[in-house]
Amino acid sequence: MQKIRPIEMLTSLPSPMSISIWWNGGSILSLLLGLQIVTGLFLSMHYTADMINTFNSVVHIVRDTPAGWLFRSIHANGASFFFVFMYLHIGRGLYYQSYISQPRTWMIGVTIFIVSMGTAFLGYVLPWGQMSFWGATVITNLVSAVPYLGTSIVEWVWGGFSVGQSTLNRFFSLHFILPFLIAGLSLLHLFYLHEKGSTNPLGELSHSSKIPFHPYFTWKDAVGFLVLFILLGLVSLFYPNLMGDPENFISANPMVTPVHIQPEWYFLFAYAILRSIPSKLGGVVALAMSVMILYFLPLSVSKAATPAPFTPPYQLTYWTFIVVFVLLTWLGACPIEEPYLTLAGPLTVLYFLLVVVLASLPAVWKKII
Repeated sequence: MQKIRPIEMLTSLPSPMSISIWWNGGSILSLLLGLQIVTGLFLSMHYTADMINTFNSVVHIVRDTPAGWLFRSIHANGASFFFVFMYLHIGRGLYYQSYISQPRTWMIGVTIFIVSMGTAFLGYVLPWGQMSFWGATVITNLVSAVPYLGTSIVEWVWGGFSVGQSTLNRFFSLHFILPFLIAGLSLLHLFYLHEKGSTNPLGELSHSSKIPFHPYFTWKDAVGFLVLFILLGLVSLFYPNLMGDPENFISANPMVTPVHIQPEWYFLFAYAILRSIPSKLGGVVALAMSVMILYFLPLSVSKAATPAPFTPPYQLTYWTFIVVFVLLTWLGACPIEEPYLTLAGPLTVLYFLLVVVLASLPAVWKKII
Protein backbone atom coordinates (compact mmCIF):
# COMPACT_ATOMS: atom_id res chain seq x y z
CA MET A 1 0.00 0.00 0.00
CA GLN A 2 1.41 3.38 -1.06
CA LYS A 3 1.96 5.91 1.72
CA ILE A 4 0.57 9.42 1.34
CA ARG A 5 3.13 12.07 2.21
CA PRO A 6 2.12 14.92 4.56
CA ILE A 7 2.56 17.54 1.81
CA GLU A 8 0.19 15.55 -0.43
CA MET A 9 -2.34 15.31 2.39
CA LEU A 10 -2.21 19.09 2.75
CA THR A 11 -2.47 19.92 -0.95
CA SER A 12 -5.29 17.42 -1.54
CA LEU A 13 -7.29 18.51 1.53
CA PRO A 14 -10.99 18.82 0.57
CA SER A 15 -11.95 22.49 1.01
CA PRO A 16 -15.34 24.21 0.54
CA MET A 17 -15.51 25.95 -2.83
CA SER A 18 -17.51 28.84 -1.32
CA ILE A 19 -14.85 30.13 1.09
CA SER A 20 -13.86 33.74 0.44
CA ILE A 21 -10.90 36.04 1.06
CA TRP A 22 -11.75 36.03 4.79
CA TRP A 23 -10.32 32.51 4.99
CA ASN A 24 -6.87 33.80 4.00
CA GLY A 25 -6.24 35.02 7.54
CA GLY A 26 -4.84 31.75 8.90
CA SER A 27 -2.14 31.35 6.24
CA ILE A 28 -1.18 35.04 6.49
CA LEU A 29 -0.84 34.73 10.28
CA SER A 30 1.43 31.70 9.83
CA LEU A 31 3.63 33.68 7.44
CA LEU A 32 3.76 36.65 9.83
CA LEU A 33 4.66 34.38 12.75
CA GLY A 34 7.56 32.92 10.77
CA LEU A 35 8.66 36.43 9.79
CA GLN A 36 8.57 37.56 13.43
CA ILE A 37 10.65 34.58 14.57
CA VAL A 38 13.30 35.10 11.86
CA THR A 39 13.62 38.88 12.31
CA GLY A 40 13.55 38.48 16.10
CA LEU A 41 16.38 35.95 15.92
CA PHE A 42 18.61 38.37 14.01
CA LEU A 43 17.71 41.28 16.31
CA SER A 44 18.58 39.22 19.39
CA MET A 45 22.14 38.82 18.09
CA HIS A 46 22.79 42.55 18.62
CA TYR A 47 20.41 43.24 21.51
CA THR A 48 21.83 43.86 25.01
CA ALA A 49 19.57 43.20 27.99
CA ASP A 50 21.63 44.89 30.70
CA MET A 51 19.31 47.88 31.36
CA ILE A 52 22.16 50.40 31.14
CA ASN A 53 23.03 49.78 27.47
CA THR A 54 19.69 48.34 26.37
CA PHE A 55 18.27 51.51 24.82
CA ASN A 56 21.62 52.25 23.12
CA SER A 57 21.78 48.70 21.75
CA VAL A 58 18.48 49.31 19.94
CA VAL A 59 19.89 52.57 18.55
CA HIS A 60 23.01 50.62 17.50
CA ILE A 61 20.85 48.06 15.67
CA VAL A 62 19.03 50.81 13.76
CA ARG A 63 22.05 53.01 12.95
CA ASP A 64 25.14 50.81 12.77
CA THR A 65 24.10 47.23 12.00
CA PRO A 66 23.76 46.42 8.27
CA ALA A 67 20.03 46.26 7.46
CA GLY A 68 19.32 46.50 11.20
CA TRP A 69 16.85 49.33 10.63
CA LEU A 70 14.95 47.12 8.19
CA PHE A 71 14.81 44.09 10.50
CA ARG A 72 13.65 46.21 13.44
CA SER A 73 11.05 48.02 11.34
CA ILE A 74 9.67 44.75 9.97
CA HIS A 75 9.66 43.18 13.46
CA ALA A 76 7.97 46.14 15.17
CA ASN A 77 5.37 46.72 12.45
CA GLY A 78 4.99 42.98 11.87
CA ALA A 79 3.60 42.70 15.41
CA SER A 80 0.90 45.25 14.56
CA PHE A 81 0.11 43.45 11.31
CA PHE A 82 -0.05 40.17 13.21
CA PHE A 83 -2.78 41.57 15.47
CA VAL A 84 -4.62 43.20 12.56
CA PHE A 85 -4.98 39.80 10.90
CA MET A 86 -5.57 38.09 14.26
CA TYR A 87 -8.57 40.34 14.89
CA LEU A 88 -9.81 39.81 11.32
CA HIS A 89 -9.42 36.04 11.82
CA ILE A 90 -11.33 36.08 15.12
CA GLY A 91 -13.96 38.39 13.61
CA ARG A 92 -14.50 36.00 10.73
CA GLY A 93 -14.83 33.10 13.18
CA LEU A 94 -17.40 35.05 15.21
CA TYR A 95 -19.43 36.07 12.17
CA TYR A 96 -19.54 32.61 10.61
CA GLN A 97 -19.88 30.88 14.02
CA SER A 98 -16.78 28.71 13.72
CA TYR A 99 -16.99 28.08 17.46
CA ILE A 100 -20.07 25.90 16.87
CA SER A 101 -18.70 23.51 14.24
CA GLN A 102 -15.04 23.65 15.37
CA PRO A 103 -15.06 24.04 19.19
CA ARG A 104 -11.60 22.54 19.82
CA THR A 105 -10.06 24.55 16.99
CA TRP A 106 -11.68 27.68 18.44
CA MET A 107 -10.41 26.98 21.97
CA ILE A 108 -6.82 26.52 20.76
CA GLY A 109 -7.18 29.67 18.64
CA VAL A 110 -8.20 31.70 21.72
CA THR A 111 -5.19 30.27 23.58
CA ILE A 112 -2.93 31.38 20.70
CA PHE A 113 -4.50 34.85 20.94
CA ILE A 114 -3.82 35.12 24.69
CA VAL A 115 -0.22 33.84 24.40
CA SER A 116 0.33 36.27 21.50
CA MET A 117 -0.89 39.16 23.65
CA GLY A 118 1.57 38.17 26.38
CA THR A 119 4.42 37.84 23.88
CA ALA A 120 3.65 41.25 22.35
CA PHE A 121 3.57 42.89 25.78
CA LEU A 122 6.96 41.38 26.68
CA GLY A 123 8.41 42.56 23.37
CA TYR A 124 7.09 46.09 23.90
CA VAL A 125 9.15 46.33 27.11
CA LEU A 126 12.46 45.28 25.50
CA PRO A 127 13.43 48.61 23.76
CA TRP A 128 13.54 50.10 27.29
CA GLY A 129 12.06 53.44 26.27
CA GLN A 130 9.87 55.58 28.50
CA MET A 131 6.59 53.96 27.45
CA SER A 132 8.18 50.50 27.59
CA PHE A 133 9.33 50.99 31.19
CA TRP A 134 6.18 52.65 32.50
CA GLY A 135 3.91 50.32 30.55
CA ALA A 136 5.66 47.37 32.19
CA THR A 137 5.36 49.03 35.61
CA VAL A 138 1.63 49.77 35.26
CA ILE A 139 0.56 46.47 33.69
CA THR A 140 2.54 44.17 36.00
CA ASN A 141 1.39 46.20 39.02
CA LEU A 142 -2.21 45.22 38.18
CA VAL A 143 -1.46 41.77 39.61
CA SER A 144 -1.20 43.40 43.05
CA ALA A 145 -5.01 43.54 43.01
CA VAL A 146 -5.09 39.77 43.70
CA PRO A 147 -6.17 39.38 47.35
CA TYR A 148 -3.48 38.34 49.88
CA LEU A 149 -0.90 37.14 47.32
CA GLY A 150 -0.91 40.07 44.87
CA THR A 151 2.08 42.02 46.23
CA SER A 152 4.22 38.89 46.54
CA ILE A 153 3.38 37.82 42.97
CA VAL A 154 4.31 41.26 41.60
CA GLU A 155 7.67 41.20 43.41
CA TRP A 156 8.28 37.69 42.07
CA VAL A 157 7.49 38.84 38.51
CA TRP A 158 9.77 41.87 38.89
CA GLY A 159 12.53 39.91 40.56
CA GLY A 160 12.79 42.72 43.11
CA PHE A 161 10.86 45.67 44.44
CA SER A 162 10.56 47.51 41.11
CA VAL A 163 10.92 46.93 37.38
CA GLY A 164 14.67 46.48 36.87
CA GLN A 165 17.44 44.26 35.56
CA SER A 166 15.86 40.95 36.62
CA THR A 167 12.57 41.98 35.00
CA LEU A 168 14.28 42.82 31.72
CA ASN A 169 16.22 39.53 31.69
CA ARG A 170 13.18 37.34 32.22
CA PHE A 171 11.03 39.35 29.79
CA PHE A 172 13.70 38.91 27.11
CA SER A 173 13.93 35.16 27.74
CA LEU A 174 10.16 34.69 27.65
CA HIS A 175 9.74 36.88 24.56
CA PHE A 176 12.27 34.67 22.77
CA ILE A 177 10.69 31.36 23.83
CA LEU A 178 6.95 32.05 23.59
CA PRO A 179 6.81 32.42 19.75
CA PHE A 180 7.88 28.77 19.49
CA LEU A 181 4.99 27.85 21.81
CA ILE A 182 2.68 29.83 19.52
CA ALA A 183 4.08 27.89 16.53
CA GLY A 184 3.36 24.58 18.30
CA LEU A 185 -0.17 25.68 19.19
CA SER A 186 -0.68 26.77 15.58
CA LEU A 187 0.20 23.26 14.36
CA LEU A 188 -2.32 21.84 16.85
CA HIS A 189 -4.85 24.42 15.65
CA LEU A 190 -4.27 23.25 12.08
CA PHE A 191 -4.51 19.58 13.08
CA TYR A 192 -7.97 19.99 14.62
CA LEU A 193 -9.07 22.18 11.71
CA HIS A 194 -8.25 19.38 9.26
CA GLU A 195 -10.35 16.87 11.24
CA LYS A 196 -13.59 18.34 9.90
CA GLY A 197 -12.26 20.80 7.33
CA SER A 198 -12.82 24.54 7.07
CA THR A 199 -16.18 26.16 7.65
CA ASN A 200 -17.75 28.22 4.88
CA PRO A 201 -20.15 31.16 4.45
CA LEU A 202 -23.12 28.83 3.89
CA GLY A 203 -22.51 26.86 7.07
CA GLU A 204 -22.87 23.45 5.41
CA LEU A 205 -20.36 20.64 6.04
CA SER A 206 -21.20 18.37 3.11
CA HIS A 207 -18.21 16.94 1.22
CA SER A 208 -20.09 17.06 -2.10
CA SER A 209 -19.28 20.77 -2.58
CA LYS A 210 -15.57 20.51 -1.73
CA ILE A 211 -12.56 20.77 -4.02
CA PRO A 212 -8.82 20.05 -3.48
CA PHE A 213 -6.87 22.72 -1.63
CA HIS A 214 -4.25 22.84 -4.39
CA PRO A 215 -4.22 24.60 -6.82
CA TYR A 216 -7.43 26.52 -6.11
CA PHE A 217 -6.63 27.91 -2.67
CA THR A 218 -2.83 27.90 -2.81
CA TRP A 219 -3.12 30.60 -5.47
CA LYS A 220 -5.55 32.56 -3.31
CA ASP A 221 -3.10 32.33 -0.41
CA ALA A 222 -0.27 33.44 -2.71
CA VAL A 223 -2.27 36.55 -3.63
CA GLY A 224 -2.86 37.19 0.10
CA PHE A 225 0.89 36.89 0.74
CA LEU A 226 1.62 39.36 -2.06
CA VAL A 227 -0.82 41.92 -0.64
CA LEU A 228 0.69 41.43 2.83
CA PHE A 229 4.26 41.99 1.56
CA ILE A 230 3.17 45.16 -0.26
CA LEU A 231 1.41 46.60 2.81
CA LEU A 232 4.12 45.57 5.28
CA GLY A 233 6.83 46.87 2.95
CA LEU A 234 4.99 50.17 2.49
CA VAL A 235 4.67 50.73 6.25
CA SER A 236 8.14 49.43 7.17
CA LEU A 237 9.96 51.46 4.51
CA PHE A 238 7.97 54.69 4.34
CA TYR A 239 6.11 54.95 7.67
CA PRO A 240 8.20 52.85 10.11
CA ASN A 241 7.03 54.77 13.20
CA LEU A 242 3.36 54.98 12.23
CA MET A 243 2.19 52.60 14.98
CA GLY A 244 4.80 53.49 17.60
CA ASP A 245 4.67 55.90 20.53
CA PRO A 246 6.90 59.03 20.52
CA GLU A 247 7.68 58.50 24.24
CA ASN A 248 9.57 55.32 23.34
CA PHE A 249 12.27 57.37 21.61
CA ILE A 250 13.31 58.56 25.08
CA SER A 251 15.42 56.25 27.25
CA ALA A 252 13.62 54.81 30.28
CA ASN A 253 13.71 57.13 33.29
CA PRO A 254 12.14 55.88 36.55
CA MET A 255 12.10 59.48 37.87
CA VAL A 256 9.93 60.93 35.07
CA THR A 257 6.43 59.59 34.45
CA PRO A 258 4.90 60.16 30.98
CA VAL A 259 1.79 62.35 30.95
CA HIS A 260 -0.34 59.63 29.36
CA ILE A 261 0.66 55.98 29.80
CA GLN A 262 -0.99 53.61 27.35
CA PRO A 263 -0.25 50.19 25.80
CA GLU A 264 0.04 49.41 22.10
CA TRP A 265 -3.10 49.94 19.99
CA TYR A 266 -4.07 46.26 19.98
CA PHE A 267 -4.54 46.27 23.78
CA LEU A 268 -6.47 49.53 23.98
CA PHE A 269 -9.96 47.96 24.05
CA ALA A 270 -9.02 45.94 27.16
CA TYR A 271 -7.27 48.98 28.68
CA ALA A 272 -10.46 51.04 28.26
CA ILE A 273 -12.46 48.29 30.00
CA LEU A 274 -9.92 48.26 32.85
CA ARG A 275 -10.15 52.04 33.30
CA SER A 276 -13.96 52.10 33.18
CA ILE A 277 -14.31 50.22 36.49
CA PRO A 278 -13.49 52.17 39.70
CA SER A 279 -12.44 49.06 41.65
CA LYS A 280 -8.88 47.90 40.94
CA LEU A 281 -9.71 44.23 41.43
CA GLY A 282 -12.94 44.58 39.43
CA GLY A 283 -11.04 46.28 36.62
CA VAL A 284 -8.44 43.50 36.49
CA VAL A 285 -11.16 40.83 36.43
CA ALA A 286 -13.00 42.68 33.64
CA LEU A 287 -9.72 43.07 31.73
CA ALA A 288 -9.06 39.32 31.91
CA MET A 289 -12.67 38.40 31.08
CA SER A 290 -12.71 40.69 28.01
CA VAL A 291 -10.53 38.04 26.35
CA MET A 292 -11.32 34.91 28.40
CA ILE A 293 -15.02 35.22 27.54
CA LEU A 294 -14.18 33.90 24.07
CA TYR A 295 -13.52 30.49 25.69
CA PHE A 296 -17.18 30.23 26.72
CA LEU A 297 -18.69 30.71 23.24
CA PRO A 298 -18.57 27.00 22.23
CA LEU A 299 -20.09 26.00 25.60
CA SER A 300 -23.15 28.22 25.45
CA VAL A 301 -24.79 27.46 22.10
CA SER A 302 -26.81 24.68 20.58
CA LYS A 303 -25.06 22.55 17.97
CA ALA A 304 -27.88 23.30 15.55
CA ALA A 305 -27.86 26.94 14.52
CA THR A 306 -28.72 29.02 11.46
CA PRO A 307 -25.66 30.44 9.63
CA ALA A 308 -25.06 34.19 10.08
CA PRO A 309 -25.86 35.12 6.44
CA PHE A 310 -29.41 33.85 7.05
CA THR A 311 -29.82 35.37 10.51
CA PRO A 312 -30.43 39.16 10.30
CA PRO A 313 -30.57 39.68 14.12
CA TYR A 314 -27.18 37.96 14.45
CA GLN A 315 -25.67 40.20 11.77
CA LEU A 316 -27.03 43.31 13.51
CA THR A 317 -25.64 42.15 16.88
CA TYR A 318 -22.29 41.28 15.35
CA TRP A 319 -21.76 44.65 13.66
CA THR A 320 -22.90 46.46 16.81
CA PHE A 321 -20.23 44.48 18.69
CA ILE A 322 -17.59 45.55 16.12
CA VAL A 323 -18.58 49.21 16.56
CA VAL A 324 -18.35 48.86 20.37
CA PHE A 325 -14.92 47.21 20.03
CA VAL A 326 -13.63 50.07 17.83
CA LEU A 327 -15.05 52.72 20.20
CA LEU A 328 -13.39 51.04 23.20
CA THR A 329 -10.08 50.97 21.30
CA TRP A 330 -10.44 54.71 20.65
CA LEU A 331 -11.34 55.43 24.29
CA GLY A 332 -8.30 53.46 25.48
CA ALA A 333 -6.07 55.96 23.67
CA CYS A 334 -7.91 58.99 25.11
CA PRO A 335 -6.76 60.82 28.28
CA ILE A 336 -8.14 59.67 31.64
CA GLU A 337 -10.71 62.47 31.94
CA GLU A 338 -14.30 63.28 31.12
CA PRO A 339 -16.22 62.56 28.96
CA TYR A 340 -14.08 59.54 28.02
CA LEU A 341 -14.38 57.81 31.40
CA THR A 342 -18.18 58.17 31.39
CA LEU A 343 -18.45 56.81 27.85
CA ALA A 344 -16.32 53.73 28.63
CA GLY A 345 -18.69 52.41 31.34
CA PRO A 346 -21.80 51.76 29.18
CA LEU A 347 -19.64 50.47 26.32
CA THR A 348 -17.98 47.96 28.67
CA VAL A 349 -21.40 46.63 29.75
CA LEU A 350 -22.49 46.52 26.11
CA TYR A 351 -19.30 44.64 25.12
CA PHE A 352 -19.98 41.74 27.50
CA LEU A 353 -23.73 41.78 26.84
CA LEU A 354 -23.26 41.53 23.08
CA VAL A 355 -20.89 38.55 23.42
CA VAL A 356 -23.57 36.74 25.48
CA VAL A 357 -26.20 37.60 22.85
CA LEU A 358 -23.91 36.38 20.05
CA ALA A 359 -23.48 33.07 21.90
CA SER A 360 -27.20 32.46 22.47
CA LEU A 361 -28.86 34.07 19.43
CA PRO A 362 -28.15 31.37 16.79
CA ALA A 363 -29.93 28.66 18.79
CA VAL A 364 -32.83 30.99 19.70
CA TRP A 365 -33.29 32.05 16.08
CA LYS A 366 -33.31 28.40 15.02
CA LYS A 367 -36.28 27.75 17.32
CA ILE A 368 -38.13 30.87 16.13
CA ILE A 369 -37.94 29.98 12.44
